[in-house]
Amino acid sequence: MSQYFDMGDETLWNPSNGASRMFRRQVALFEAELGLGSGIGPMENDECQIDPIAFAAFVEALLVQHRRTSHAVLLALSEGFTATVVVLAERAGIRVDWEGLGAAPEGPRTDVQVSAAGGAAPADGARWSTGLRAKALELGRRMPRE
Repeated sequence: MSQYFDMGDETLWNPSNGASRMFRRQVALFEAELGLGSGIGPMENDECQIDPIAFAAFVEALLVQHRRTSHAVLLALSEGFTATVVVLAERAGIRVDWEGLGAAPEGPRTDVQVSAAGGAAPADGARWSTGLRAKALELGRRMPRE
């Protein structure tokens, strides 16, 4: 069995029920963390629709939050979800502003981890975007559309 994440008539992802269930639970968690709806609708009859406008705003907010932190545990917990969202965004034709995101984060940093080894700032933009893009590219090869 599988479920469909669609935007209009186009299927963006067709995961197994278990992967879909975990992803949707993570969507709810990140909606709460960001205080913003994802645009990913309810699963009905093994299908859900994604609203492109709301999803684009969610993607941007998620990437901004991910870019602002240097906390190793938070990054580890959120990286797979964030990469999955990037794959869906790219399949939906949502433009990710990697150059803008790669600049020094504007606004306050969140959940900064300070250690004896130093390094309280988020990773430099090129390294951050290259790493996340590579993870999304690899993951995208393994995410079935149909």
